[in-house]
Amino acid sequence: METNRISKIVHQALLERKLNDFYCTSETCKGWERNVVTQPLTVNKIVSAGAERISAGIGVGHELTDHELARMIDHTLLKPDATIDEIKTLCSEAKQFEFASVCINPCHVKLCSDLLRGTRVKVCTVIGFPLGSNPTAVKRAEAEQAISEGAQELDMVLNVGWLKSKMYREVFDDIQQIVIPAKNRRVIVKVILETCLLTDEEIVKASLICKQAGASYVKTSTGFSKSGATVQAVALMKKVVGSTLGVKASGGIRTTEDARAMVESGADRIGASASVKIVTGGGSGSGTGSY
Repeated sequence: METNRISKIVHQALLERKLNDFYCTSETCKGWERNVVTQPLTVNKIVSAGAERISAGIGVGHELTDHELARMIDHTLLKPDATIDEIKTLCSEAKQFEFASVCINPCHVKLCSDLLRGTRVKVCTVIGFPLGSNPTAVKRAEAEQAISEGAQELDMVLNVGWLKSKMYREVFDDIQQIVIPAKNRRVIVKVILETCLLTDEEIVKASLICKQAGASYVKTSTGFSKSGATVQAVALMKKVVGSTLGVKASGGIRTTEDARAMVESGADRIGASASVKIVTGGGSGSGTGSY
């Protein structure tokens, strides 16, 4: 995807009336965010900077070792019929291969926190999963309980219907209401955009709102919709957020080649259920399923 085309999309997104109002009326609309709206050349510089970071990023210029790749993977088991024994195996594999985190449904946070205490592996859980359509108050309560039980990372699902309805203020507030309790406890928030349901323009808008709301990452997919991560979506997201936010690629990543392609496109984190297979080329591990 050419930088000029991305620049044009960002221009269009920021000049659109409702998104422009969102940026200029927000209490946190200070500094470069306000300048982006009023100074189009700044957008070009940001986009160019993002493109340069992709070309110079990790995975470009040196071959990732299996261990380096493992440290970028959220070892994932989100299928509804996951058993306690499978969750325990997931944690055991995560410790063995030193994955970045285990990503599990909220009911398993306490167990995983106990099993992984004292290790480098973090506990990640999902909020408003998989549709993102829960009321904001419900999402916040879910996040607060997960944090109290030991979650160190939260992957929340963006309200796609609100975004498509151009309800940018509501989308912003929905994200920020999860970011606020999370940041108070030094918990990372990743926002799942469900890119397969969005146009390029909507991916740009969503990424900009996530950045404004204080999220730490933008993430491609739940793994439960029409399709998962693509290198095109990852590259677009990275060009928009640059080095300020991380990009997590998830959904349908099942091989080493898939994972490395996502990293080459700008992904900082990979969400996968086939994590063991990705780093060893062997069996699929515990986290089988659609993710």
